[in-house]
Amino acid sequence: MKIRMFPKGVSQYRDQHGKVRTRGRRKGWPTYYFRSEPGTEAFEIELRSWIGGLAQRPEVGIDRTRPGSVAALVVSYYRSAEFLTLTDSTKATYKGIIERFREEHGDKPIALLKREHIRGIIAKRANTPAAANNLLRMLRILMRFAVNENLRADDPTIGVRSIRHHTDGFHSWSEDEIAAFEAFHPPGTRARLALALLLHTGQRRGDVIQMGRQNIRHGRIALRQQKTRVSLEIPIHPELARIIAATPTDNLTFLVTKGGKPFSAAGFGNWFREVCEKAGLPKHCSAHGLRKAAARRLAEARCTPHQIAAITGHKSLREIERYTAAASQLLLADEAVRALSGSNGEQNLANPDERLAKTVDK
Repeated sequence: MKIRMFPKGVSQYRDQHGKVRTRGRRKGWPTYYFRSEPGTEAFEIELRSWIGGLAQRPEVGIDRTRPGSVAALVVSYYRSAEFLTLTDSTKATYKGIIERFREEHGDKPIALLKREHIRGIIAKRANTPAAANNLLRMLRILMRFAVNENLRADDPTIGVRSIRHHTDGFHSWSEDEIAAFEAFHPPGTRARLALALLLHTGQRRGDVIQMGRQNIRHGRIALRQQKTRVSLEIPIHPELARIIAATPTDNLTFLVTKGGKPFSAAGFGNWFREVCEKAGLPKHCSAHGLRKAAARRLAEARCTPHQIAAITGHKSLREIERYTAAASQLLLADEAVRALSGSNGEQNLANPDERLAKTVDK
């Protein structure tokens, strides 16, 4: 390596890959890594910029990103291709969980984080198992990233179990709840249009709020799902066509705010929650619950998992099974008994209570 004379605070070293790098250090400032080759005019310009304090000024809260700290790992992850290639909605979800963790543990050295620490962090959230398991999932992602970046030699989340809990996820709307909403919000209202779009396309709120007349092609709604990047062309249900025709839609998107602007996903969720409350529906009725109701209706219509996936865009058949678990038990039970009665050669009565009464009389 050729010996060069540098100003105070500037030095060269070989990194872990054997590459010679030039860096600048000064008290109270983050380490600066020069991008230009020493001896070139570009390097001299970059050097003068660093000396004059113009290159890489300290950011607000720089103390939170001490080298080797949890906060520094988080910042590095946010700048990685792994994170930057995620969809915007997934980024927001990840950040919401990671930032709470960084706020609590950001100043701690990542190299000293042990498996027992991870267990303790998760155990403290045992009263909210879903949140605890989501945090564990994010910690697994961060620790794998730390290992890949040579910030740690091992993954301390290995062997840490998630908290067991039973949940059916989002509530799937019942037919009575759908009818109650429709009775309160007539055709022509934004609320009724929102329900029709959610229920008859089976899409997530982030996709529904972007739908407009430009998405309609040859009797279908064409879209590309934000979360999965799956492209779909969904035939327009007659009821949806009726509701669209009855609703004034002069904007680029079918659904807009009172001010005529497109909804954000969060803003739409809050607004839809309000219109549900106005219709007297319980708090568990959400926009995502209509996606599940759409899958349930398809299952009750005897659609195959692949047919359902062609509408909802699910890639996993297991996920479809979870969504369609809410298929009407009453409907399936009636059909099962009807099939059994038919196989035994018995007459199927229109009124089951009549058959029960005759049995009791005997």
